[in-house]
Amino acid sequence: MPSSHATARKGLILGLIGMVIFGLTLPMTRLAVLELDPSFVFVGRALIAAACSAAYLVATRAPLPVGRDWLRLVGVASCVVFTFPLLMAISMRYAPSSHGGVVLGVLPLLTAMASVVVAGERPSLAFWLCGIAGTASVVIYALWDSAGSSDVHWADVLLAIAAIAASTGYALSGELTRRMGGGAVISWALVMSIPALLVFLSVVRPPVNLSASPAAWAAFAYVALFSQYLGFFAWNRGLALGGIAKVGQTQLLQTFVTLAGAAIFLGENIGLLEIVFAVLIVAIVALGWRARVTR
Repeated sequence: MPSSHATARKGLILGLIGMVIFGLTLPMTRLAVLELDPSFVFVGRALIAAACSAAYLVATRAPLPVGRDWLRLVGVASCVVFTFPLLMAISMRYAPSSHGGVVLGVLPLLTAMASVVVAGERPSLAFWLCGIAGTASVVIYALWDSAGSSDVHWADVLLAIAAIAASTGYALSGELTRRMGGGAVISWALVMSIPALLVFLSVVRPPVNLSASPAAWAAFAYVALFSQYLGFFAWNRGLALGGIAKVGQTQLLQTFVTLAGAAIFLGENIGLLEIVFAVLIVAIVALGWRARVTR
């Protein structure tokens, strides 16, 4: 039997892997939608991940969800399969991924807020003050960086809604993982989404740019296989092994992974404004994590 220390270390490593996978989602989405239609990227990534999910559920003979878990899975699907990916893909047509990375830097704190509703936790006053400060910092950054650009203002609205959806989906997934396992949660959510995805595909009929570059197709494959599916395996398993409080704090590094990905894969210029606000938001989120709950 592995020691508790070894188990916790394995959980931390898996959590870091999941965090890096999610941290590269914005740059990869931006790279994809520069040449591929955002609606195609959204529905394509979800259908590919859903096909992988169906194979996984059959191979592992996963039991059917029971009782209220069906309704919660609908919530997970609506948040992390539909709302977040679609709005994120559209927003990346209008704003650099580095901008989106800073705006979404408050996501860990929003997830903790969502867990208040899902898990019935009672946050401290300090937690709520950090939440207000973090949100205010994101708004100030978005307004400052978007000055004179209506396109980026539009992207910020989409990113804000996407962040709320993602945080709610993560909180629901975390609660379901305790009973079902992380792989089963995301797999069932994706499989349940197939009928709605096919309806979306038949109604919208997104254009397919077959002449897109290999880089765009590679980015599309990344968000389909890793961002929409495999990342949840590493992340949820890491939380289970290493503890939600400890492993969850690796999300504090996600903004910097996004900024690095934006610079490496897209050649985006990371200026002083992005660095200052990224550090400020991460520091506020870190304080919020430390003060988040009084049980």
